[in-house]
Amino acid sequence: MSKTTVKDVSTEPEPDPQRDEPAAPGAVGGSRAFALLLVITGAAGLLAAWVITIDKFKILEAKVAGETFTPGCSINPIVSCGSIMESKQAEAFGFPNPMLGLVCYGIVICVGMSLLARARFPRWYWLTFNFGTLFGVVFCAWLMFQSLYRINALCLWCSLAWAATIVMFWYVTSFNIRNGFLPAPRPLKNFFAEFTWVLPATHIGIIAMLILTRWGSQLWA
Repeated sequence: MSKTTVKDVSTEPEPDPQRDEPAAPGAVGGSRAFALLLVITGAAGLLAAWVITIDKFKILEAKVAGETFTPGCSINPIVSCGSIMESKQAEAFGFPNPMLGLVCYGIVICVGMSLLARARFPRWYWLTFNFGTLFGVVFCAWLMFQSLYRINALCLWCSLAWAATIVMFWYVTSFNIRNGFLPAPRPLKNFFAEFTWVLPATHIGIIAMLILTRWGSQLWA
């Protein structure tokens, strides 16, 4: 009796024999773990953007009514989501920043779900996706600086979005390096193949240290 084995989508560029049509030349899919990581980080960022957007609208409604609204994540003068939402930096492009997150994190979820469905994408697609995550992590870095040293307040939902963006950026970059879409020497490819997790962990750890150095015990005072 013959036995049929169903394999997870690999990161190799061979066409999938189970598809009705061969994949485009050079098209690459991702592993189930990579797809789930994109779905989870995208969902975390989307949740943060959604909550911040709802609270932003409530703040605006309260202002129109001549009242005040305090978001639930405003715990003390330092951990104060309201201070962040009412700052000029919260509308860097002329509209509330989380509205951009609603779109971008939704795209990340769509890519992850497509990979779970065994989709494969060409090099230009993966590089465009990588550029999008790069823009996200740079924008988050700017927001972190503004939060710590200009607004002097910390938003917990923003912190969740920062962490999600950092994780997805490093893993998408690792994916592109390991598949040869981004040029890198063999030792670097080997490092990403085994120790990608070190980079987002270090990145987030540095941010945590900056936050603790900036405010220390004031965070929970």
